[in-house]
Amino acid sequence: MGTKGKVIKCKAAVAWEAGKPLCIEEVEVAPPKAHEVRVQIIATALCHTDAHPINPKFKEALFPVILGHEGAGIVESVGPGVTSFKPGDKVIPLYMAQCGKCKFCLSPLTNFCTKLSLVKNPIVDQELMEDKTSRFTCKGKPIYHFMGTSTFTQYTVVSDINLAKIDDDANLERVCLLGCGFSTGYGAAINTAKQCSSWDSRSSQEATETTETPSDLHIATSAFSLTLQISLPQTVVTPGSTCAIFGLGGVGLSAIMGCKVAGASRIIAIDINSEKFTKAKALGATDCLNPRNLHKPIQEVIIEMTKGGVDFALDCAGGPEAMRAALDCTTAGWGTCTFIGVDSEIRGLTISPVELIMGRTINGTCFGGWKSIDSIPKLVTDYKNKIFDLDILVTHTLPFDKINEAFDLMNQGKSSLRRPHSCPHRWKDDNGENRGWHLPRGCRKHN
Repeated sequence: MGTKGKVIKCKAAVAWEAGKPLCIEEVEVAPPKAHEVRVQIIATALCHTDAHPINPKFKEALFPVILGHEGAGIVESVGPGVTSFKPGDKVIPLYMAQCGKCKFCLSPLTNFCTKLSLVKNPIVDQELMEDKTSRFTCKGKPIYHFMGTSTFTQYTVVSDINLAKIDDDANLERVCLLGCGFSTGYGAAINTAKQCSSWDSRSSQEATETTETPSDLHIATSAFSLTLQISLPQTVVTPGSTCAIFGLGGVGLSAIMGCKVAGASRIIAIDINSEKFTKAKALGATDCLNPRNLHKPIQEVIIEMTKGGVDFALDCAGGPEAMRAALDCTTAGWGTCTFIGVDSEIRGLTISPVELIMGRTINGTCFGGWKSIDSIPKLVTDYKNKIFDLDILVTHTLPFDKINEAFDLMNQGKSSLRRPHSCPHRWKDDNGENRGWHLPRGCRKHN
């Protein structure tokens, strides 16, 4: 018998409290409600963001919770009102929603969506579904969702605006990396843009109610509603520019790829783990620096190397020390510093107005500036066409029950890259009978 409309019992890694290992538990996953999709997770990865809630220093987390936000899978069933997905579709869950109708979705200036509670509370967001209830239970208790995705489970339920359909021949063990880390770092280099002066400042609603548009603005219909397309300004990284990348985890290495694609002439990679430099150079870094091996602050060294500072600095580490160094090493006049990473303590940074008066720009990026549902299928195609390499970001493939070992590897810094993580799934024969366990390779852990 099929599982549509029924509760599914499966395995999930449940975080019961901060400071404790995740527990592999049997959980119940309810059927999807209106505009929801139940997905069988085939591959998932680990990200430092997944470690924030279980860090005792992080005070905002809700427990118990099923973490995970870098996954890929197959649609098992859909709820009422879902028209963009059907059972059997390959998909990537997205923590960045895209409703296609709100002022953010209709603007070319951001990839945010008003349906994204991340806008209100970074990190602890989307802990329940739209109706303020959970689709997960374990031992009679409701389990919180995480970032609208919860991929550390064999089955999850997500909103249909938090899901991207991808090609049937996509390698789920690799494209799961597009769910956060790669897309964030790569997009930070080629997407995150300054505001376009030709953009009409009227609200998106006003823009859709009139035929008067800027000369370079084209309005085209989409599956959701009207999509505003505008000639974007230059990307953060420009051809011939100099760049500094702080932090060489999966996000930082992806940023190097983005800088190379954007045509940067010099890419300086910085990390306190020199073992990461081989991969960084293979991906396009021209120089690699370990701050612990220097006799002066890293920003001073970079300023000397570049005779005044880099054009673009991207901080993928998230700590205030790295953020400070990234800003300091940018050139006066036009230097741009992009903040990408956030540490679990979400520590602040003091900035003097003089630094901005001297012509520097500070910006940030979430999910690399990609309009999530629109962009993920294109990124999958680019991967298939070898525009960029996801394989090099994979260092470990682990069975699902080794998820805590994967967290240890990430936290110890013994690997700079994504850690694929195997998610066991029961498979069924044509009669619907359980026949065994399939251990797909490539469920990944992200840092």
